[in-house]
Amino acid sequence: MLIEDDTRLAEMVRDYLGEAGFRVSRAESGSAGLAMQALETFDAIVLDLMLPDIDGLEVCRQIRRRGSGIPILMLTARGDAMDRVVGLEIGADDYLPKPFEPRELLARLRAVLRRGKGDVSSDVLRFGRLEIDRGAREIRLGGETRPLTSHQFGLLLTLAEHAGRVMSREALMDIMKLEPLEAFDRSIDVHISRIRAAIEDDAKKPRRVITVRGAGYVFAKVQD
Repeated sequence: MLIEDDTRLAEMVRDYLGEAGFRVSRAESGSAGLAMQALETFDAIVLDLMLPDIDGLEVCRQIRRRGSGIPILMLTARGDAMDRVVGLEIGADDYLPKPFEPRELLARLRAVLRRGKGDVSSDVLRFGRLEIDRGAREIRLGGETRPLTSHQFGLLLTLAEHAGRVMSREALMDIMKLEPLEAFDRSIDVHISRIRAAIEDDAKKPRRVITVRGAGYVFAKVQD
C-alpha cells in the first residue's frame, strides 16, 4: 500500500513498482490508509510523512498500536533528521528522503520485505523469561508478547544467534543486508533502544542487549 497525496508521484511509484512485479494500492490520506490497512492484507506500506489530514508519524503510530508488524517504509521531504529518528522510534522500518530515485525505493522496499519474511523455521530461542520465536516472528517475555517491527525482530534475532559475541554496527548492517550509509549507523542505535524498551526490565539499565563502547553490541545470555 502506498499512502501518498501527491498524485503525480504516486503514479510514478505505482508504474515503477508495477513493472517490478508489485501490485500497488494507493490511499490519498492518512485516514484512508488506516481504513484500508484495517480491511485488507498488505505485504508492506510506503508511507509519506506529509499528508493532508494526519501526518505519517501518527499513521505509523496507530498501525503499531494495532499490533501490526507490517514493514513500513517512510518517505520524507523534510530536511530535519529528527523526523526520521522519530519515525524509526515509533515503528518505521526504514525511511527514504525526497526526492529519491525509483531504483532506491525499490531496493529499500525489497530489503524490508526480506527482513519481514526472515527465517521460517519453527524453533524458539529461549533465554530465561525471554523467548524469540523464529517461526511466528514473535518476542515473548514471561509469556507476554512484546511488539517489535520486522526490522527490530531481525536485529534482535541476529544478536541472539550470536549471543556472547560483540557485534559491530558494520557487522550487523552486513548480516541484515543494510546499505553502509552513515544514517543507518545511527538508525541501528534507535532500533536498539526500541528493542530494549520491549525486552528489558529496565531499559535504562539493560541486561540483555549491552553496549560495548567503541565496539558495538552484545547479547547477554540472561537466564532469569
